[in-house]
Amino acid sequence: MAYLAHTAHAQFGGLWLACIGWTLTAMALGLIQWRVWQVSNTEVITSGEAWIGIWRACFNSHTAVTDGLRTMHCSSISLTEENTPPEIAAAQLLMLPALLLGLCGYAWGIYTMRNAYFGVKKSSLVRVGFISTGALFLTAAGMSLIPLLWNLSSVVTNRTVVFPPEFKLPESPESQRVGCGIWVGMLGAVLMVSSGIIFCSYRLPVKSLASIQASLEQLEQDLRGVITPAGKDNPAFECDEHF
Repeated sequence: MAYLAHTAHAQFGGLWLACIGWTLTAMALGLIQWRVWQVSNTEVITSGEAWIGIWRACFNSHTAVTDGLRTMHCSSISLTEENTPPEIAAAQLLMLPALLLGLCGYAWGIYTMRNAYFGVKKSSLVRVGFISTGALFLTAAGMSLIPLLWNLSSVVTNRTVVFPPEFKLPESPESQRVGCGIWVGMLGAVLMVSSGIIFCSYRLPVKSLASIQASLEQLEQDLRGVITPAGKDNPAFECDEHF
């Protein structure tokens, strides 16, 4: 049975990186500040600032308030609406599976780490498990990076979104900037990519041929000191005969 705990220190750290990255990705999924719009109409949008997420568009208002909220108006962004831009639709379709894959990778990483610390019959299973974990993390990070970079590009190029009238948002903002939702998601994806690379770079320890040869020579010398060659008198027995 092979015990590989001393070889998996980097992967243990990578598991923590993946945990933090997955948590940040989940946070980005729920944040509404993916795009921040600056608008001039402060009669409805009191603060002059609106937040566009992948599920909702919200702004603070004293006149148009959503039921259950005190000073905020929110409208849900549906995937089936014609006005939903493709980058937001892609985020709705890819972010949830990315979270699921990341969770599967984290669970598989814990199981493989347990095998490394408590021992397995075949050490190659640990390497396969770590590579599979890294592949899951890399796939999850890639799926989340696609909509994140797409929405980032849309904000940088100042692309607008035509919302239905019930959203009470203007056709185009005066200016827009990247919100914290995209930055949080990007940081989470980078951490999962780093973790995936760490897991995929795991290698089983290989004892060099020189060290094996040196061990064999040392063992041979020890045996020569213990075993007396055949046909030669042992001085120890001669000493006993005199007594």
